[in-house]
Amino acid sequence: MQKPVERSTMPVSLMPVAEAPRVYGFMLVPQFSMIAFTSAIEPLRLANRAAGRALYEWRLYSPDGRAIEASNGVAVAVDGAYAEAGGLAAAIVCAGLDVQTHGHRELMAVLRRLASFGVGIGAVCTGTYVLAKAGLLDGHAATIHWENFSSLASEFPDLDLSQELFEIDRNRFTCAGGTAAVDMMLSLIAGHHGTDIATEVTDQLIHHRVRDAAERQRMDLRARLGVAHPRLLAVVALMEQAIERPLTCQELAAKAGCSTRQLERLFHKYLGRSPTRHYLTIRLERSRELLRQTSRPILAIAVECGFVSASHFSKSYVEHFGRTPRAERNALRSGIPVRATG
Repeated sequence: MQKPVERSTMPVSLMPVAEAPRVYGFMLVPQFSMIAFTSAIEPLRLANRAAGRALYEWRLYSPDGRAIEASNGVAVAVDGAYAEAGGLAAAIVCAGLDVQTHGHRELMAVLRRLASFGVGIGAVCTGTYVLAKAGLLDGHAATIHWENFSSLASEFPDLDLSQELFEIDRNRFTCAGGTAAVDMMLSLIAGHHGTDIATEVTDQLIHHRVRDAAERQRMDLRARLGVAHPRLLAVVALMEQAIERPLTCQELAAKAGCSTRQLERLFHKYLGRSPTRHYLTIRLERSRELLRQTSRPILAIAVECGFVSASHFSKSYVEHFGRTPRAERNALRSGIPVRATG
């Protein structure tokens, strides 16, 4: 004889109900950063695995609903076009290379519509640029990949922009790109479902620990330069901070507590170049970022990077990069590949 099925006598209204999965929409922009995208989506999958149920679901969107290519050349199939996005708890813009060369008009309209319904709006890597352009970061703290920080700050001077790994400010969340997306998503998962789930996901990722938002994006100068001399590191740090109004060698030496001759020796010994040459390289690299990532006039970029005239800037640029600033910008517009970010 079949055993009767036991039924609960608890009123239906009081019976525990499983929380519906949070649905994340990933808005993929042409040439998006694959590492930032996967670093954002994989923690969601692993959170489901750790919980033994669907805590999260996700949908992918592209401009036209067709497969879209990442900056590494891999095409990713999607669930629909931007305009079809709906029923989301949050939308995350995934961008990467040359984000400023696209108009993003339709995407921005969709994001504004979603935001008006209380949907969380986020971004990884250079997706922060799209949110800023859409006016969706007004009054919110935000961050972006270190390589794009100067250009974004220059184009949107009123933006509350930091160089944190990630920023979660109410219903806006942004991260620096790369694996920083892992830390941002782990922080969100912990907020939704507790630290036990987030910790298990961290272990599955072999991530060792959830990095704090305030940890630096870039390697410190010691690691980047392969130099440990404290006086030299202090001077290079000063150079990176004083771009628009470059300090003289005498001023740098005075701040470092040494003579200009000692400073020259330090740079030649550890970096194989003079302080002046190293400083010029830093300023030219910054100008290159601004040329590629903003539409600001070339003269304005020259002034912002400490050059006294457009001719001086152009001459220095050609000597260092082998092309004029205008040719640099035209190459980008014509689709000639440049170094990717994130």
